[in-house]
Amino acid sequence: VDIESGSANQAVAMLNKADNIPPNLGGEVIRAILEGLTYPATLINQAVMRCRAEQRVTYARAAAIKACLNRQIRFRHSHEKEFLPMLDPDNTNPGYRLGRLFAALEKIQEDASPGLNATIRDRYYGAASSTPAAVFSTLMRLSKHHLGKLTGGLAVAREKLIGEIMGGFDPGSFPPRVLSLADQARFALGYYHQRQAFFTKSETRNQEQSQ
Repeated sequence: VDIESGSANQAVAMLNKADNIPPNLGGEVIRAILEGLTYPATLINQAVMRCRAEQRVTYARAAAIKACLNRQIRFRHSHEKEFLPMLDPDNTNPGYRLGRLFAALEKIQEDASPGLNATIRDRYYGAASSTPAAVFSTLMRLSKHHLGKLTGGLAVAREKLIGEIMGGFDPGSFPPRVLSLADQARFALGYYHQRQAFFTKSETRNQEQSQ
């Protein structure tokens, strides 16, 4: 079982209200779980739409997206590697890489200006995840300004991460003009995984310092 039915419903419900769950979705998800079928297209479509509408990728949405993508990969006998529960630096899918890059650019902004009420996610997530060519040039320019505010070691670490992510794109393919709905799902997953990786490193560092 990749995902619980309740988590799936939570992932796509507007304002997390049960009344906003698409009709029949719960039954279709349960049937897919019991019979080992691919999850209904409505599930991944709605999860992606909620991410864009609310400019936020929650745990439930990331879990639903990963489950849907992995079952599609298995059933279609695709050569694509299944998605891991955590960050996969070796995943070269453009959507996944762009999601990671967006998370990294947001973290640079947060490092440069701690305590921000709003970040680039609040303004640019929708466009970055669907029409990346329209905004990523602007975001990359902003990141240079933010990097200039960081101390030497942190700036080097963030620049190194950006270089590692950018190295996964084919020459001349960055940024893609548009992302398909499936790649928008991969974008959301890459963004979520990279954000979680930042939090994990921060928690580990804090524990080491306290010890």
